[in-house]
Amino acid sequence: MNVTFEERASLHGYRIGIASLDAPASLNALSLPMIDALQDRLQAWAENADIACVLLRGNGSKAFCAGGDVVQLAKKCLASPGDAPELAERFFAREYRLDHYLHTYPKPLICWAHGHVLGGGMGLLQGAGIRIVTPSSRLAMPEISIGLFPDVGGSHFLSRLPGKLGLFFGLTASPMNARDALDLNLADRFLLDSQQDALIEGLVQLNWRDQPDLQLHSLLKALEQQAHYELPAAQWLPRRERIDALLDQATLPLSWNALASLENDDDALLAKAAKTLLGGSPLTGHLVCEQIRRARHLSLAQVFQMEYGMSLSCCRHPEFAEGVRARLIDKDHAPRWHWPDVASVPAEVIAAHFTTLSDHPLADLA
Repeated sequence: MNVTFEERASLHGYRIGIASLDAPASLNALSLPMIDALQDRLQAWAENADIACVLLRGNGSKAFCAGGDVVQLAKKCLASPGDAPELAERFFAREYRLDHYLHTYPKPLICWAHGHVLGGGMGLLQGAGIRIVTPSSRLAMPEISIGLFPDVGGSHFLSRLPGKLGLFFGLTASPMNARDALDLNLADRFLLDSQQDALIEGLVQLNWRDQPDLQLHSLLKALEQQAHYELPAAQWLPRRERIDALLDQATLPLSWNALASLENDDDALLAKAAKTLLGGSPLTGHLVCEQIRRARHLSLAQVFQMEYGMSLSCCRHPEFAEGVRARLIDKDHAPRWHWPDVASVPAEVIAAHFTTLSDHPLADLA
């Protein structure tokens, strides 16, 4: 199942639960068995009075989690065009249920998000109570490149970023470093990659009977003070004014074209963002714009319910399967989008992704 669990003894009979994603060859991409294993163990730890705190991390130096394991899902879609495979129904329902559960976890839940933190990895990170990033962290929502959309709660956290930055990240898959994540309230603490053992040792040494919140805060603050000198420079807040102006448009096609015009810009970061956009799915662009617009007025539970319906619709339409084929299966990096022109995506196709489901597997989320 590519997840390992351990418990470290602490003071006064308490223990620290450590859950480690353990599929470094695939950058810890989440499979359905991994999701189920995390849900079951985290629930057991929540109900165990001896577990004081939980740490969620990823093994290997390259990534905490580079998203969901979508290859098998896309192959099912390719084999049965126009249908949402049963695997999709199970995968997205359980992944979103896990993400929502993390947001409501009753104990201190620390997520160590080093290296690549993409898609499904962002869903895990944003649900944690204490979100740690490191000098190697690169956070992004890259779904535009595979014809999906920023899911796993992306509607919620992108819609709450300042100005037009949420739309920008959804359209361009631009990566954020640790400073960006802190600036945009997508992370809470900055520690060095080498400090994980010190964090675990500190958690073991805490007296969880006596003001645990105060002690945990002091531990994290002390470790962060040792790491501050390696905090990278901000990339995106200094560019926010220009991004806001570019995306201050009446329609998504106008915003798309404004960003696309930066392909040869002197600003290398914005030029790269434009190139990613131009290779991405125009349908996804419309979905990003609409999901962000709707999510401003939705609760977290309603966001996951909306995203579940969107995901099944993506499986029924050709863009998702084609995007995964081009990027992850054949790796020709030349997706043949069904709607290659952003202005040609039919309004009814966009609207179909937001149809309310009558028998919803996440209807009980609150």
